Amino acid sequence: MTTPSLHHAGLLWRPFEDNDAEAFAAAVRESVASVAPWMPWCTSTYTETQALEWFAHCRAQAASGGALEYGAFCQDSGEFLGGAGLNEIRQQHKLCNLGYWVRQSRQRQGVALRSVQALSRHAFEALGLQRVEIVVAVGNSASANVALKAGALREGVARNRLYLHDRPVDAQMFSLLPPGSTHDAERNQQQR
Repeated sequence: MTTPSLHHAGLLWRPFEDNDAEAFAAAVRESVASVAPWMPWCTSTYTETQALEWFAHCRAQAASGGALEYGAFCQDSGEFLGGAGLNEIRQQHKLCNLGYWVRQSRQRQGVALRSVQALSRHAFEALGLQRVEIVVAVGNSASANVALKAGALREGVARNRLYLHDRPVDAQMFSLLPPGSTHDAERNQQQR
């Protein structure tokens, strides 16, 4: 599976290139206070070598059809803003997980919301998936708010759904469905 570039609302999502490693590592180190509680790989000692290892993993996952991982960039300046991806792609059941993180200096500027919009649209229109899940650790209100703003339905809390910092944690389960799906229409009726 190839990882095509995506454009939406002034942002560009594209596969990582090796020359992104320095900007990626700097963004990770900058973001420890807000990202590390939810993503244990985010450390103050994150290196360019670790970034390159992640990029190689992303390429391998794309080649196997298991994930499409993206760097999020400002379309005009080329500034690295964060990462987003469709992972755990399961074609048999037409579903995947959608994850995102935004560097600390660019949080609260709509980057995560636009990432969810662009990647979920790609999942439905290009990949033919019928369900996109967003799994958010209980307590991560910023990510939960992004999911809700994107129109995801909060389906409940899954016990021990994630494993963070050497312990199991509960997670909120959100889902997005293709526009116009039967369940989407039912949800809109219930909200009136």
